[in-house]
Amino acid sequence: MAAPGRTTGTTERSVRDRVPPLLTDLYQFTMAYAYWRAGRNQEPAVFELFFRDNPFGGGFSLFAGLQDCLLFLRGFRFTDQDVEFLRSVLPATTDPAFFQYLLDLDCSAVTLRSVPEGSVAFARVPLMEVEGPLAVVQLLETSLLCLVNYASLVCSNAARFRLAAGPDRKLLEMGLRRAQGPDGGLTASRYTHIGGFDLTSNVQAGFLFGIPVVGTMAHSYVTSFTSLEEVWPQTLAPASGGDPVQVVSVIKGWLIQVCELLGAEPSRIHEGELAAFSSYAIAYPQNFLPVIDSYSVGGGLLNFCAVALMLCDLGYRPVGVRLDSGDLCRQSVEVRRVFRLCGEHFSVSAFGSLIIVGTSNISEQSMAELNKKENEIDAVGVGTHLVTCTKQPSLGCVYKLVEVRGRPRMKISEDPEKSTVPGRKAVYRLVDSEGHPFLDLLSLKVEPSPEAGRPLSCYPLGAGHSPVSVTPAQVICLRQEVFSKGQVTNPLFSTAETRAKVQSSLQTLHPRHKRLHEPDPYTVALSEKLHSLVSELQKGSSRSNFLLAN
Repeated sequence: MAAPGRTTGTTERSVRDRVPPLLTDLYQFTMAYAYWRAGRNQEPAVFELFFRDNPFGGGFSLFAGLQDCLLFLRGFRFTDQDVEFLRSVLPATTDPAFFQYLLDLDCSAVTLRSVPEGSVAFARVPLMEVEGPLAVVQLLETSLLCLVNYASLVCSNAARFRLAAGPDRKLLEMGLRRAQGPDGGLTASRYTHIGGFDLTSNVQAGFLFGIPVVGTMAHSYVTSFTSLEEVWPQTLAPASGGDPVQVVSVIKGWLIQVCELLGAEPSRIHEGELAAFSSYAIAYPQNFLPVIDSYSVGGGLLNFCAVALMLCDLGYRPVGVRLDSGDLCRQSVEVRRVFRLCGEHFSVSAFGSLIIVGTSNISEQSMAELNKKENEIDAVGVGTHLVTCTKQPSLGCVYKLVEVRGRPRMKISEDPEKSTVPGRKAVYRLVDSEGHPFLDLLSLKVEPSPEAGRPLSCYPLGAGHSPVSVTPAQVICLRQEVFSKGQVTNPLFSTAETRAKVQSSLQTLHPRHKRLHEPDPYTVALSEKLHSLVSELQKGSSRSNFLLAN
């Protein structure tokens, strides 16, 4: 198990090291310079961060990465070294005073409002609103997107794996070696735990975030042994204390009995594997959980039982086995049968609590299939398909300007999906009488908030120009101010607290929106006034006649 999570200061240093102000696209600096040169850099502006489609063909996403965004904003400053590098990559004609302007920049004039981290989120609903001087909030774009995109995607992927697995099966994240680089691996471990995984193999994630860490042995450990002569030491003291016992002879004796009980041929035994299991059990008598398919599951199971019975003799409790290839369901049923038979025949109660872990290129689909087949798998380890999000490699969050100098701004595209919703907004979640969210409402900031029990008219996105009338039983304001005047204004939650928020948020969502395949679409709608503003700006864009103006 991991030690408790590190302090916020440690996490903040991690964010500063991973996401310095130069971790952005060059055009952010060229635009900032152009704003500055035109005297527009201090103009008040508002951007929104959102995604256009729910990931993985599902009905929802989870919002993650907010805490890192807040720590990034709090520590946002350019160093002399940063600015000297920018001098070398921006055109030689750049006014030198601009670089002094960058050295003086921070986020003291930036305000961030957001949906709570760990909340269920839906396409087109703004996750964050970033308000501040135009040049500054422009410079923040790429970094904020980088911090939110993958965190939210992999957190959502983990939640889908959890839904596929059901609430009881333990889930282990073990994707560090498959991740897109060290930061990708660390981010995956953190946010898959938040999304519903119980454990990680990533030691650094345990150190930084307090995630329980597990792990025993790989096939390489097993295949490194060839003979029982390599087992050293060959003694183990009983759990209750006393003189060490020569365990190799005890293990051999148990192996003969297990083979007789199961009618197994001793020729199935691989001596090197038995030596590996024996050596590991002597080193970790309280944590014995070997992988048993290095040569054959049948032979590995015999070796495990012999070593596990020796541990029980000495007062220890073996943990279980790991299966890493073949038909995991069928193998787990046979393994459990042998555990029960040995437990009953040898009167060893510890065999009734042995666990079976499955780890063989598990995908969301194969996870869901486990629930359809007979199996005895207690825990599942997932790597590649979890951390690389093979079904969808990017969430596609965007960061769009919605207001400058108090005036709404809108991107109008030939592709309707890429058009934006203008203006500063309030975001409300409408809840039905059973406690399930059924509609997220976007309205202008200046509009009065909807009220529980009172009908309202709104325009669902993607449903043409026809309004619908709805009556919420409860109204939740989703947007909270979390950063202002250079300071984080809401408490920073631990990984465990955010994880709990995810589970409570998912529990409120109606099952029809949580289905992994063909979920019912969740409704996102515009208020009447916001819908009118969109229509007005769309019409106005087609009537521009500035070339004819005096």
